[in-house]
Amino acid sequence: MSLRLYNTLTRQKELFNPLHPGEGDEPSRVSMYVCGVTPYALSHVGHARSAIVFDVIRRYLECRGFRVTFVKNFTDVEDKIINRAATLGCAPGELAARFIRTYQQEMERLGVRAPDAEPRATQYILPAPGKPYRMVSLIQRLVDGGFAYAVAGDVYFEVQRFPGYGRLSRKNLDELVAGARVEVDERKRDPRDFALWKAAKPGEPSWPSPWGPGRPGWHIECSAMAIEHLGETLDIHGGGEDLIFPHHECEIAQAEAATGKPFARYWMHNGFVNLGAEKMSKSLGNVLTLEGVLQRQDPEALRLYLLQTHYRGPVEFAEARVAEVGPPLERIRELVDEAARLAPAEPESRGEPEFLAHVAALRERFRGAMDDDFNTPQAVGVLNDLVRTLNAERDRVRRGRRTGHDLVVGVSTLVELGRVLGFRMEGGKLRREPPSTPEWRESVERKIAEREQARRDRNWVRADALRLELDALGVAVRDGPAGTTWTRKASATEM
Repeated sequence: MSLRLYNTLTRQKELFNPLHPGEGDEPSRVSMYVCGVTPYALSHVGHARSAIVFDVIRRYLECRGFRVTFVKNFTDVEDKIINRAATLGCAPGELAARFIRTYQQEMERLGVRAPDAEPRATQYILPAPGKPYRMVSLIQRLVDGGFAYAVAGDVYFEVQRFPGYGRLSRKNLDELVAGARVEVDERKRDPRDFALWKAAKPGEPSWPSPWGPGRPGWHIECSAMAIEHLGETLDIHGGGEDLIFPHHECEIAQAEAATGKPFARYWMHNGFVNLGAEKMSKSLGNVLTLEGVLQRQDPEALRLYLLQTHYRGPVEFAEARVAEVGPPLERIRELVDEAARLAPAEPESRGEPEFLAHVAALRERFRGAMDDDFNTPQAVGVLNDLVRTLNAERDRVRRGRRTGHDLVVGVSTLVELGRVLGFRMEGGKLRREPPSTPEWRESVERKIAEREQARRDRNWVRADALRLELDALGVAVRDGPAGTTWTRKASATEM
């Protein structure tokens, strides 16, 4: 099954085809940029949801064999930071740095992997050799191209000069009026025009520019950082659905006007986390801080709770529901720990075909769910089915009716799939270093040949079951144009 994802730009699910497909043994490369937080206050559960959603998307793309470069920024210069810092009597940079550190610590607790790059807007403002898309340089390019104009130290993007403006949000520009989510400024040629550069005000941080000292507008920051790290065209650009307009709409306009190329091939947006009838928002003041929730709840329980809703839908947040998923998670951890204890001393050459085929079929169902626009609710349901299957097998092992071989195979699969969703549920070494004996090698070669025949017969369930058996024997299998090759694995439970 091919991976399909929902593209906000086209309002439909599309086959995912990255810009740089792999050749030969080289994997396809995927560039992925997600808009990060403005660090002027503690993060809330809505921020956690967005971070978890795109962490899972990244993990699954890697599980599918893509080489992902993931970039997520910090907007560390913005009106809210400046105003909050003035209220607290500290420097804006100091305030931003403090909340960035807190955010990173909270992400680590949630099992959100650090991005490959975490650019901060203030590091990308001034021109630099070999960096043609730093913010000042990018704005100058737009001015030179007739897409932007300067007024008394400010620079605005002229929306009418970019005919594609509005295609992401599907907004009718003729119906946009001054004051309706656009800044009111009589100096603008059109009320819809948006700021690329803001002239310096007393007491605010500023940088030199051809238009006088000032600081960048919000929208230009992400375009500059994304292009510098990932190139003029990205595979995936993501963020919360509240960013569709105006932020992402403006990003498209300024980036494509500057480069003449599509800015992103796929636009992905997660839904809100709601408290009552309103979305959770720092600006609305109706937030549950992430710090507070993590003091009361298991971080993985919060993660599981949020993944039980499809990423594009809203979550009606109830902390009592988070607490309810904690005990089942703990029982899964206990199952993994017990499987490690019940594992036979030596790997066995063959498991129970019916059991292994069932585990393989569940693994395929998991992949089918994730291939369908990262359907984590269905994927979590598959994990629940797998846990029930493994609990039954554990009972048989306890009663001495079965060895622990198949339980180890099944739990290894559970750990593997759990990691795709970001759960750290392993509790010990589920594989031991296999003995390199002639009998062991003969068993491996026999299973490799049987698996290749199953693949030729398009019997994917049997082929996957054999892969699981090989995994239990400590064998890593790789399928390529020239056939199947294998190597011995280390004893740890890495994927």
